[in-house]
Amino acid sequence: MQPFRKRNSDNDLVVNGIEIYRMKIDSKVTSRFAHNVITSRAVNRGNAHKEVFFDVELPKTAFITNFSMTIDGITYPGNIKEKEAAKQQYEKAVSKGQTAGLVKASGRKTEKFTVSVNIAAGSKVTFELIYEELLKRQFGKYEMFIKVKPKQLVKDFEIEVNIFEPQGISELEAEGTFITNDLQNVIRKTFSHKKGHISFKPTLDQQRTCENCSQSLLDGDFIVKYDVERTTPDNLQIVNGYFVHFFAPMNLPKLPKNVIFIIDISGSMSGREIQQTREALLKILDDIKEDDHFNFILFGSDVHTWKETLIKATPENLDEARKFVRGIDTKGLTNLYGGMMKGIDMLNAAHEGNLVPKRSASIIIMLTDGQPNVGISNTQDIQTHVKKAIEGKYTLYNLGFGYGVDYNFLEKMALENKGLARRIYPDSDSALQLQGFYDEVSNPMLRDVELNYPENEIADVTKNSFKHFYDGSEIVVAGRLRDINQNSLTVDVKGEGANDALSFTSQQDKEQTAKAFQEQEYIFGDFIERLWAYLTIEQLLEKRISATGEEKDNLTAEALDLSLKYKFVTPLTSMVVTKPEEDENQAAIADKPTEGTAQAAPIVAQASPVHYVHASNPTWYTSVDGDPHFIISVPQKEDAICFNINENPGAVLRLINDPVTGITVNGELIGDKKVNNDAKIQNTYFGKLGIANKHLDLKVTVTPEKITIQNETGKTTFTWLDSVTVQQESLTLIINKKKSLVLSMGSGASFVIVLHQVWKKHPLHRDFLGLYTLESHKLSEQTHGLLGQFFHPIDFAILEIHPGSDPKKPDATMIFKNKELIVTRGWQKDYRRDPEHGIDIPCWFVHNNGAGLIDGVHTDYVVSSLF
Repeated sequence: MQPFRKRNSDNDLVVNGIEIYRMKIDSKVTSRFAHNVITSRAVNRGNAHKEVFFDVELPKTAFITNFSMTIDGITYPGNIKEKEAAKQQYEKAVSKGQTAGLVKASGRKTEKFTVSVNIAAGSKVTFELIYEELLKRQFGKYEMFIKVKPKQLVKDFEIEVNIFEPQGISELEAEGTFITNDLQNVIRKTFSHKKGHISFKPTLDQQRTCENCSQSLLDGDFIVKYDVERTTPDNLQIVNGYFVHFFAPMNLPKLPKNVIFIIDISGSMSGREIQQTREALLKILDDIKEDDHFNFILFGSDVHTWKETLIKATPENLDEARKFVRGIDTKGLTNLYGGMMKGIDMLNAAHEGNLVPKRSASIIIMLTDGQPNVGISNTQDIQTHVKKAIEGKYTLYNLGFGYGVDYNFLEKMALENKGLARRIYPDSDSALQLQGFYDEVSNPMLRDVELNYPENEIADVTKNSFKHFYDGSEIVVAGRLRDINQNSLTVDVKGEGANDALSFTSQQDKEQTAKAFQEQEYIFGDFIERLWAYLTIEQLLEKRISATGEEKDNLTAEALDLSLKYKFVTPLTSMVVTKPEEDENQAAIADKPTEGTAQAAPIVAQASPVHYVHASNPTWYTSVDGDPHFIISVPQKEDAICFNINENPGAVLRLINDPVTGITVNGELIGDKKVNNDAKIQNTYFGKLGIANKHLDLKVTVTPEKITIQNETGKTTFTWLDSVTVQQESLTLIINKKKSLVLSMGSGASFVIVLHQVWKKHPLHRDFLGLYTLESHKLSEQTHGLLGQFFHPIDFAILEIHPGSDPKKPDATMIFKNKELIVTRGWQKDYRRDPEHGIDIPCWFVHNNGAGLIDGVHTDYVVSSLF
C-alpha cells in the first residue's frame, strides 16, 4: 500500500473554525494505580467568536480529580464541592440560563465528560482533565481502557503510558479497536523488569481514513494489558505511613463449585432475551468441570426445577442438561422470591445431606429482566428473607437483563450476600456478556480468605475478608500505619483451599519498598495514600447501598470527607467549573453517574443541540396518571418527555391500539365532585380503563371499585379488597389488595394499574386510576394511541435553555420531527411503588395538550366508548 501524500494545506485540520493542534493522553501507572492526564489544545482559526468543545470518555471505575481550562494565559480551574453546595450554585445558575452539566453515562464501560467555552478569533484554549483509578486484575491481567475519539485530525496526537511495578512486569500488550495494519507499527512497546512504556503517535496522514480524506481513523478503544512477576503469593508495599497489600497466589488447585442458576422465564423474557439466555447457558455447560455440582431453577408465575437436588457434572448429566436448556421457554409473570428461596433451600439441603464436597464454593447466579410481581413482591421484604436464608454461607450474583429491572434492588440484595450485581445490556452480544460474567466467577481457588494485620499497628484498613478468591483475579487491601516512622509490617493470610487450609505470614519493611521505588520519574505524589483513599471511598459507597438509618449517614459522612480531602468526584461530590464572564454559560457542574440510581441531573454542555440527561434510570416505561399526566421514557436519552391532556369528564381517550396483537387500551375521564367555575381548566382523572384483546375475545374493565373480566364464557368480577391471582392461557391478573394490579394478555405487553383512593367524604376529589405500560416492545410497530405511538424509538434535541416563569423550571426549545416546540423542565409523579406519595421523575413538559409532540391533535384520540 502506498503511503498517503503530504498535503500543502492544513485547511482540513480546521472544523467549524476550530483547530485542535495538540492532544495528549498521558498515563502513569504505579502499583496498579493509574493517574491519567488528558490535554487538548485548540485555536480559533475563524474571524469571530467560536464555541470550542472538550469531549472525552473515561472509565466508569475512575474518579475525576481535576479539570482546568486556560484561555489566553488565564486558567479557570474546577473546584470539587459537596454535592448539595454545588447543587445550590447549579440551581442559581439554572435560573439565569447560565449552566451546563458535564458528565453522563455514555456506554457500558464509560462516562462522557463534555465542556465547551466561547473564545475570540485567534484565541487559544488548553483543556486538562485528570482522573485516577485502581486497575483490577481479571483473567490474569490488568487492563487499562482509553477511549480515543478526537473527532477531527490533530496535528500532534499522542498516547503515552508509563508503568512501574516493583514486582517486575511479566507481560505487556497494547491493542486498539481502530488499529489498522498500517497503524499497528505506530504502537511502540517496551518493558524491562519494573518499567513498561507504550506510545502511540500517528502522523496526520496515518490518522486519515483514506488518502484524500479529512476524517480521522482514531475512533475506538485503546487497551493496555499487563501482568506482574509473582515469585510469592503476595506483595506488601509501605510508603509515607500507608501500605497496600496485593494477594494473588498462583498454581492452586481449583475448588469444586456448586452453582444454582435461577432464571427468569416470565413472558417479558420471550424472544431474543430467552434465546440469548439459552445460548449462554449452553456455552456455560461446556465449561463446567466434572467435580462441580449444579442445577437450574426457572421462575415465571410458578417455580420449576430441572432436578430435585444438585447433581454432579458428569458427561451424561451435562448432556441431559443441554436438552433441558434447549427446551426452556417463557410463561407467566415474575415470582422472583419463589425462585430465590427454592435455590437457597436446595443449596442448604445439599450441604446438610453431604451431597456436595465439604471443601467447595457455593454460588447462586440469578438472572431477571423485570420486577417481582407474584408471591412476595415487596423488594425490601425479599431482601430481608433472602439475607436471612443465606446467612452468609453462599455468594449471590444478580444479573439484570436490560432496563426494566430494579437495579438498586438487585445490587442491594447481592451486596448483602457477598456478591455483586451486573447489568446485561440488551444487544446482539448479550449471550457473550452472560458467558463472560460466568467466566469471571467460574474458577474459585480459595474461600473464606482473611488477611489479618496487627491491630495495634494499623488503622483505617479497607476490606480484608473475602468469601472467594477467583483464579486470575487479585485481592487488594490498603491501610494506614499508626506510627508513620514504623519500619515494617507483618500480615497473616488464611483461606480454605481445595485440599487443605492455606496459611502463611508475610513481612515487608520500608527500606525494601524505598529501594523498589528509586525511579522517581514514574511516581506521582503520595500514590499509595491516594490508592488507599480511592479503595476506601469505593468500598464505603458500596456499603452505603445496602445500609439504612444512622449507619448509612455515617458511611456517607466518611466517604464525603475523603472525597473532598483527596479531591475525587464521587456520587457525593460535584466539580464546579467556572468560565470566563463573557461566556453565556458561566458555571458548569460535573457529577458522578451511578448505574442504578435515577436522579435529576445536569445538562450536557454542547453548543447545539444540548441534551438534558441524568444518571441511568433503573426502569423505562410509558405511563399516564394524575389529572392526567403522560410520561414518555426515552431510554437512549436517559430522559423523559411529559404532557397533559385536558378534556371534559366523560370523554374516552384512545391510549393504545395495536392492530397486530389485537390489544387496545382506552380510558374514561371523570372530574371532581364539584365544578370550580373560576378555574380555566377542570381537573380530570381516569375513572375507568378498558383493556381488550380482540383476537382472544377478551375484555377487562377496571374502575376504582371493581375489576371485571369478560370473555366468551361469561363475566367474573373482583373487588380491590381481594388479593388474588388469575392465571389462564390467555390472561394473567394479579390484584395487590387496595394498591395495584398487574395484567397481561397472551404474549403482549404487561400493564400495571395503580389505585388512588381518597377520603370517602372528601368534598372535592374522587378515587381514580393510573396506567403504567411495561414490556411495550411486545407490541407491534403499528401500535398507536396517546401512549402507543411512543412505544417506538423517538429522538429529540434540547437547545436554547433559558429562564422560565418559575425560577426552578427553565424553558427550552425542543427539536422533534423537525419541529420546534417550547418546553419546560419539570417533574411528574411515578406512583407505581409508592401510590401515596409517588417519586418525582424529571422530564421536559410539552404544553398545549402535547401539541407538536403527538400525531395530529389530542381530539383525534377521543373515541365513542370504552371498547
